Amino acid sequence: MAAHERWTRLLEILGEEGRIDVAQAAERLGVSAATVRRDMNELAGQQMLTRTRGGAVLSAVAYDLPLRYKTARRADEKHRIARAAAALVAPGSVVGLNGGTTTSEVARELATRTDLMSETSTPALTLVTNAINIANELAVRPHVKTVVTGGVTRPNSYELTGPLATEGLRGLALDRAVLGVDAVHPEFGAATHDEGEAGANRALAERAETVVVVADSTKLGRRAFAQVCPVHVISVLITDSEAPDEMVERFIAAGVDVRRV
Repeated sequence: MAAHERWTRLLEILGEEGRIDVAQAAERLGVSAATVRRDMNELAGQQMLTRTRGGAVLSAVAYDLPLRYKTARRADEKHRIARAAAALVAPGSVVGLNGGTTTSEVARELATRTDLMSETSTPALTLVTNAINIANELAVRPHVKTVVTGGVTRPNSYELTGPLATEGLRGLALDRAVLGVDAVHPEFGAATHDEGEAGANRALAERAETVVVVADSTKLGRRAFAQVCPVHVISVLITDSEAPDEMVERFIAAGVDVRRV
C-alpha cells in the first residue's frame, strides 16, 4: 500500500471512529507499527490529526478531507462514473462542473474525447467551473472554452466560493451541470459539508437545464450539512454497481434517472 493510500485510510478510520492506536492501525493497514508511527507523525505535521500517547485522535480538519487525500478512494468506481457522465455531453454543449475528485475525472474525460477535438478555431465545448484545478487542466485544451467564476479559494476542494462565485454565474445558461457532492439522499437531495461550497454549487444547478449528480455508492442515502439542491432538481444520478437496489428504487420513485456503472 502506497503512502498516500495509507494516509487516506488512516484519516477515514479517524473520521469514522475519532481515535485509533498504533497497534490497531498496523493490523488494519497490514503494515508495521513503525510505519504507522511515521505516517501518524507525517499527518500530525500537516495538522490532519493529533498524536496521542500510543496513537492518534481526530483533528478538526480531518472530517472533510482535502482533495489530495480523496483521490485514491474508490478510484476505479469514480473513473467509470466520470466516463459515463462525460458521455452524456454533446459537442457544442455548455457544461458546468464543480470541484471534487469525480468531477475532475469528468473534466479529463471531456478533455480527451476525440470527437470534441475540433480542427477549427471554434471550441467544441464550453465548460464553466468554480474549481481552479479543473480550469488549470483545461486551459491548455484549445477545443474547450474554459470559463472560471470568481470567488475565494477553498483549500480542501480547490473551489472558488462566496458571493463572487455566485455572481459570476448570473446571466449564464448551462445545458448541463455535473456536480460532485458529499452526500445524496432520496428525500433531502444533494448536499455537501461546507455551506460556502454548497452555495456555489447550487448556483451552477440553478443555471442548468439538466443536473447530473455523480456520486459513488458510499454517498447514497447520506445527509450532509448544506443542501446543494433538492432531489426533484436532479435529472440523472450516476453511481457505481454497488449501489443497493432498495436505495436506487427510492431515487427512481423520486423521479431521478439512476445509472449504475
